[in-house]
Amino acid sequence: MSIDLEKLAEQEYKYGFFTDVEQEIAPKGLNENTIKLISSKKEEPEWLLEWRLKAYRHWLTMKEPRWAHVTFPPIDYQNISYYAAPKAKTSPKSLDEIDPEIRATYEKLGIPLDEQKMLAGVAVDAVFDSVSVITTFKEKLAEAGVIFCSISEAVREHPELVKKYLGFVVPPDDNFYAALNSAVFTDGSFVYVPKDVRCPMELSTYFRINAESTGQFERTLIIAEEGSYVSYLEGCTAPKRDENQLHAAVVELIAHKDATIKYSTIQN
Repeated sequence: MSIDLEKLAEQEYKYGFFTDVEQEIAPKGLNENTIKLISSKKEEPEWLLEWRLKAYRHWLTMKEPRWAHVTFPPIDYQNISYYAAPKAKTSPKSLDEIDPEIRATYEKLGIPLDEQKMLAGVAVDAVFDSVSVITTFKEKLAEAGVIFCSISEAVREHPELVKKYLGFVVPPDDNFYAALNSAVFTDGSFVYVPKDVRCPMELSTYFRINAESTGQFERTLIIAEEGSYVSYLEGCTAPKRDENQLHAAVVELIAHKDATIKYSTIQN
């Protein structure tokens, strides 16, 4: 057993590759203009921009936690870019509109974005740096009344649900990193399962951090109404680099009476 573990530890990290795509990357630094830029890129309503700014102003009053038995260099929050996205004239509406290099990246990761090639019964939201590039099987899930999309799309298409539940479990003032995430979150997944509905597919989100000197600040919001059921898996990988990158996510799970949310996360 120990020999197998040693061999495993000595293996080359196969997910440590970098994808060379043209990207739009925000200037490094964190201030109110950074937050306004993110909100503008996401075409968010005024209430969400104010929610972000309030979180940021609260974050400025908080002290960064110090963890017992964990040692890492001090984090310079002004030396991070808080938004990175593949350059595109418009948001992709279909698989054919996604950059071939990004499609190849997910193929290499073992997560083909073509619905015909995917594992049967699994829907995926693929997030590349700060944006969701595609969510599969949305129409099939919608037939059962299930909403599965990026959090950015949910803000546009289902604002009443986002406004009701965002921060319901983890409010911006909960802790230092919750406040930071609330101020600068870029994308993540949104799931809504109606009353007494069993989600007909397994749901999964895969976060790929690609750009250098950026942070990953996804926001996941899952709502299961009374008597419903959903199973959700979240995964994340990044290129192998010499410097550290900050990953500060928030996951909120709201299970109403007799509802079940099976949530798992794998990070590599």
